[in-house]
Amino acid sequence: MNQQVDSTDGAQNRTSVERRGDCELVVTRTFDAPPSTVYRAWSQPELFQRWWMPKSVSGVSLVSCAMDVRTGGKYRLEFAAGGSDTVAFYGKYLEVVPNERMVWTNDEDKEGAVTTVTFEDQGGHTLLKFHEVYPSKEALEEALQGSAAAMPEQMDQLDGLLSSLGELCHGFAPS
Repeated sequence: MNQQVDSTDGAQNRTSVERRGDCELVVTRTFDAPPSTVYRAWSQPELFQRWWMPKSVSGVSLVSCAMDVRTGGKYRLEFAAGGSDTVAFYGKYLEVVPNERMVWTNDEDKEGAVTTVTFEDQGGHTLLKFHEVYPSKEALEEALQGSAAAMPEQMDQLDGLLSSLGELCHGFAPS
């Protein structure tokens, strides 16, 4: 059974969230930036922190972001919800090909997915594919109700960050 949810903030900037079968989730979006720039936003903690947490989720913030983005490296994201307690999401990078592909585990519980993100060059634009494989149908169902539901907003926020990075680059271009 396939299920698809779209965000249409503009025809070119459509985020597609699609369930494939019982255990797979695929999110796609085209960005008006080259793969190297989109990859930077996924691999540099100071940039990642600026777009990953959906702004519509009030009272929760990404307070710590450690990323050693290389094959065999690890990551750890810590979220806070008002108090002093944090919730951590962490795992390891199984494969990293800069500007092309990242594969990581989600090790915080036994129902964590394996995530693959690809950055496909489309003439100066990037087709991003975010693919997750869950260990069970139940784990995918939980993700569809939680984190996957936020993906269109996160991709919109990433698009905004990429636009600002592009403006910064253009602002320093020689005349």
